[in-house]
Amino acid sequence: MTDWNAVLAGFLVGVVAFAIPVIGHIGAGLLGGGVAGYLAGGGLGHGAWHGLLAGALGGLVIALLLAVVVSVVGVSVGGPFGLLSGVGVFAIGAVIALLLALDSAIGGALGGLLGD
Repeated sequence: MTDWNAVLAGFLVGVVAFAIPVIGHIGAGLLGGGVAGYLAGGGLGHGAWHGLLAGALGGLVIALLLAVVVSVVGVSVGGPFGLLSGVGVFAIGAVIALLLALDSAIGGALGGLLGD
């Protein structure tokens, strides 16, 4: 079962760590995923799952916001078919968010090992 408190905590740590210029994307993902995995515990797989969710959450939120903006502009310019552009943007954004969350999954796996 997913511990959403651990995922939210990992997401917040990742966002704060990303705001620090020296850490960067990979460091923020490792830290946020590590926190999520540590708080969730349960070993390697459980920690990796929670780290992946924490890392992908931010990307999914950004993809959703961008899809809404593209849909509004698309509908105003292209009519009802403009809505499809927002759906496409969200689908591509979701795939990219999951790929970029792989470092968070690695950090979550390490945190899951330490959390036991």
